[in-house]
Amino acid sequence: MIQTITDDNFNLVVLQSAIPVLVDFWAAWCGPCRQIAPVVEEISNETEGSVLVCKCDVDTVTGVTARYMIRSIPTLLFFKNGELVHKIVGATNKQTIVEKLKTLTNEQ
Repeated sequence: MIQTITDDNFNLVVLQSAIPVLVDFWAAWCGPCRQIAPVVEEISNETEGSVLVCKCDVDTVTGVTARYMIRSIPTLLFFKNGELVHKIVGATNKQTIVEKLKTLTNEQ
């Protein structure tokens, strides 16, 4: 299940998570964001319990968006133990996302 990120819940949900977190920065008007949305949903279902998958709407969540200097969307941020460890800017394929997640969950 995908968690929705807000400026109010980001620190608790993402930075204090006991498991790795993938945050998808997106907007409803963004074509590439809509393109990768099904992939992000699929990954969320496949990794439930081992990775927390979140979505952050850049049009409404301006504080977190500014904090991580999101200038292009989609942007995927990967967190482990509250630290940003990977970043992908632009639409990408499922394999690339899964490979980044494997480095966070130590499933090489």
